[in-house]
This record gives sequence, structure tokens and C-alpha cells, in this order.
Amino acid sequence: MIYRFRAILDTEEDVFRDLEIEAAATLEDLHNAINQSFGFDGAEVAAFYLSDDTWMQGEEFAQFEMGEGESQLRLMNETSLDGLLGEHQTRLIYVYDFLNMWRFLVELAEITEPEDGVTYPNLMFVQGQVPDQAPEFEMEPQDEEDEDDDEFKDDYNIDDFDDLSFDENWN
Repeated sequence: MIYRFRAILDTEEDVFRDLEIEAAATLEDLHNAINQSFGFDGAEVAAFYLSDDTWMQGEEFAQFEMGEGESQLRLMNETSLDGLLGEHQTRLIYVYDFLNMWRFLVELAEITEPEDGVTYPNLMFVQGQVPDQAPEFEMEPQDEEDEDDDEFKDDYNIDDFDDLSFDENWN
């Protein structure tokens, strides 16, 4: 089977690419196809995140192991598209270059049969030009409770921490 994706650069202008890729391909293969279609060299660190219908970021799929954390990250090169995506899970968020934060909304649009003579991955359609710099991305509170936390920040003064009696050898 072939998965058809639309990868949208998260910007005000319409900048997106329609891609076809084999369902058995990995997230790493999709990462490479997105990079090539948008003109990136692929030299920066990237990750995919599962997303719900409101584009809320979920589970991470890393490019490689980042450290010795308690929880094991799932890796792009070990995660097949058909094992992750389907009729009920169609959206991913893709972040490329964590310093500049190129953010893409990636949606599985269609599952179809392969066409004879087509090499996959296949760039089907291009819309818009990639800007010279990554669009600024602002995190917004997920719900009203997050906004209420701001009322307490005025109760703390950084100078108050000077009087705390930590042991000199504390590290």
C-alpha cells in the first residue's frame, strides 16, 4: 500500500508538500522525504510526535537515542508507518532543527495502491516557498488552568532565595 501525506509548514503562508511513500517505510524514510521536498539538507536533529485531531503534541519518535533517561524513546528508524498510522491515527507533528524549530503538520490523507512505474517516495505537489528563516512558534496554554498559574508568579522574588541555608557542599 501507498500512504499519501500532506506536510504543511506551520506558517501563515500556504507552504506544503504532498508526498507518497510506501506504507512499510519507516518514520526515518518519511523524515528524509520531507527534508528533500522542502529543500533541507537533513543535517539537523528532528523528531516526530503523534498528534490528535486538534494538533496537540503526543508521544515522541526520536531520530536517535538522546541519553540514558528512564523511559525509552521510540526511534524513527524502528517505527514503520503502517504500524503507527491508519484510519484512526492520521496526524503527526514533525520538528526539524530544534534550534530554529521548523514545525510541520503532517497528515495521512489517503491510503492507495502503488502505481506501476512510480518510484517511492514520490513528491506529488508543491505549494509555496520555504521562508529563509523558520517561522516563530509560540506555545499557547493548553487549557484555562495554565493561565491561572500566572497569578502566583508575582508572589516569588528571586532575591528571597539568597537567605536559604543550603549546605556549602550541596551539588
